[in-house]
Amino acid sequence: MLDKVKRREGVWLDREDCDIEAFRNQVSRETLRSDYPNAVAVEGNIPIYDGEALDREFTDEATARAIMAEFHHVFRDGPGIVAVRGGYRDIALVNDVTDLINALIAEEEAAGTGRGDHFAAAGANSRVWNAHEKLCMRDPVLFARYNANEILRRLCEAWLGSGYQITAQVNVVRPGGKAQSPHRDYHMGFQSFETLTEYPSAQHALSAMLTLQGAVAHTKMPIESGPTKLLPYSQTFLAGYLAVLLPEFAEYFEQHFVQLPLETGDMLFFNPATFHAAGENRTSDVQRVANLMQIGSIYGRTTELLDRTRITNAVYPHLLNLLADGVLSRREVDNVVAASAEAYPFPTNLDLDPPIGGMAPPSQQDLVRQALAENWTASHLADAMVEQNGRKRSH
Repeated sequence: MLDKVKRREGVWLDREDCDIEAFRNQVSRETLRSDYPNAVAVEGNIPIYDGEALDREFTDEATARAIMAEFHHVFRDGPGIVAVRGGYRDIALVNDVTDLINALIAEEEAAGTGRGDHFAAAGANSRVWNAHEKLCMRDPVLFARYNANEILRRLCEAWLGSGYQITAQVNVVRPGGKAQSPHRDYHMGFQSFETLTEYPSAQHALSAMLTLQGAVAHTKMPIESGPTKLLPYSQTFLAGYLAVLLPEFAEYFEQHFVQLPLETGDMLFFNPATFHAAGENRTSDVQRVANLMQIGSIYGRTTELLDRTRITNAVYPHLLNLLADGVLSRREVDNVVAASAEAYPFPTNLDLDPPIGGMAPPSQQDLVRQALAENWTASHLADAMVEQNGRKRSH
């Protein structure tokens, strides 16, 4: 029988699993052109594909699946990043979407509802949350033409299979907009170091499989405008969701990241576990506009639909009494909270429920724990949950 320490190793990740030398060895690889025969070039260790050539090849299903398998290898075991030159070649179409987005930004900022980005200082950029739905509601035909893109579908299915779901947020970074800190993305990229240590390593590996990050350039992006900084192969480091939060890994990232200049219509898609960060816009006249897509797997869902607000309202007054009478300890009460209230703050409406002070708004469980700590009445908690649920709606 394995001893207790051996059983722990490899399951619960923590600071000691964040070995900078092991990380350096893992990411210090060279991308060989021969490994990706459908790419037209390799730049900065990133395979580059030609949009026009892909559209031709995708008309044959057998060839398409071979190319998708190549994409999958890039995302999983390779550099983690796929760039497509001319993924959108109808520049007038892209510009029409950009014009609509700019109109939305002006309207939201005039109405005081534009909240910017959770990474950037106020005024440094503009963020359109839920741009996917807003585009469709404003101009369904434009939405249809934009999302009819075959390359987009093949990239999504290469990583997530059929049934994927697209969300999108447009980000406009103005001249002088500062760089982001290096990070990984949704899901685990939105959690604190302490929270991440509570998840076994299998969940760390799974998180990267559940989403695909993508960006479509809506303007020309020279290097000085700050296109996304990327660290190829960093998605392969299992403890990376923890490591990216540590200063020595951030320093390594800043010394070794790569950037690709982009033209309007270019695509950049990557494994969400890839260390990345938006760069600083050092120009005086370029407003960098990107449609940031976060494509989700359909599989992160339960079989049954539960009304967790109803369950929580029913049990909460009894928890107060059971705790006060000493029938249940605080730990046991928290076990009940974990079994009843909604643990995850997403999906939500980020216009109404912004991630102020962190990467995510409070969950229902956070609200219930606050209520227990502050001895709220049942009616107080019920009202607070109604208010919280009211923010979790579409426009």
